[in-house]
Amino acid sequence: MKLLVVGANGDIGQAACGALSERNEIIRAGRSSGDIQVDIADPASVAEMYKKVGPLDALVSTAGDAHFAALVDQTKETFMIGLTQKVMGQVNLVLQGLDHLNDGGSFTLTSGVLDRDPIPMATNAAAANGALGGFVKAAALEMPRGLRINVVSPEVLEASMPRYGNWFRGHIPVSSQKVGAAYVKSVEGAVTGQVLIVE
Repeated sequence: MKLLVVGANGDIGQAACGALSERNEIIRAGRSSGDIQVDIADPASVAEMYKKVGPLDALVSTAGDAHFAALVDQTKETFMIGLTQKVMGQVNLVLQGLDHLNDGGSFTLTSGVLDRDPIPMATNAAAANGALGGFVKAAALEMPRGLRINVVSPEVLEASMPRYGNWFRGHIPVSSQKVGAAYVKSVEGAVTGQVLIVE
């Protein structure tokens, strides 16, 4: 299959690409790296990306920022970072991708552990993750042409612990191999409308 992985250079993106590249052709996209550059929060940039890559069998997104700050320090503007980047950025990929995926293709989005097992300073990320789960469950009911959609929700990765371990006290990290397997299940399997939890 021909797959586009957005956010391919991050820890989760590398895990997804590593597992999916065994049997598929992968085009890597990122904000400033990869085979093609895209700003998922900008619908025009997303449209240009789809125009360049042509028809696809699957779209995998492991991209999207959130703002980490104490609740009392969050503002409407800072809170919109997660909603604009992580939620609407990935929703943009789906809405515009409906006409670019081949029949029976799939979308796989990425959320994370923080809506089900939150940590301090992470209200924005938790809200974004929960929104993505709700979107995928509802969108699956209306996917045309046999398209599928899921969201992978991983615990913090072992590969990320050197940078983020101090934030995730008491969390048990998961391997890149285990996270990669969830993307294989979503892309190469048959499930749809699922939050694929990896922990």
